[in-house]
Amino acid sequence: MAARLVSIIGPPASGKTTLAEWLAAALPARFIREDYRGNPYLAEAYLQRREFALHSQLYFLFSRLSQLNLRTWPADGLAVTDYGFCQDRVYAAANLSGRDMALYRRLADGAERLVKAPDVLVHLDADERLLLERIARRGRSFERTFTAAYLASLRRAYREAAAAMPWPVIPVDVGRTDLLAEGPRRELLERIREALG
Repeated sequence: MAARLVSIIGPPASGKTTLAEWLAAALPARFIREDYRGNPYLAEAYLQRREFALHSQLYFLFSRLSQLNLRTWPADGLAVTDYGFCQDRVYAAANLSGRDMALYRRLADGAERLVKAPDVLVHLDADERLLLERIARRGRSFERTFTAAYLASLRRAYREAAAAMPWPVIPVDVGRTDLLAEGPRRELLERIREALG
């Protein structure tokens, strides 16, 4: 038996990390944070410096492979991630093309077989206006390049990825559901526990 995994996906500023931190405390579970701060290529890639896009994507791919590797995955317990391994392909499709995409796909196909799949996937979503407001508030300089069109394309890709998943997916529209409020959080927690069985 392997430790169970709850993964949270969604576009930038949808609240993945905030929710994952709360869930890890509430379930309780081990929290596994996406290593975006450690990615030395991320800012340049988001600032449209195309020569860094593959570097950034490969950093995330191997970081996630390290964090979710089946060889080192615990035998019991529960973990929560503020990302899903599937989101790696979402960003690759948005930011890579040609030979870079072909190389990424070869590596990602091999890596995907080596990682712990989620037992439950929580898919957060919000309209582009709300996402842009939240992005502006948190003030990460490299996110200033995000446009409504870019976020809309990510939202579509996340919806398609979530629809294709073979495990339970819990969709949450954070524009309509305040996940900072106790009631909606408790309701989501119960849905996750029920999906975990």
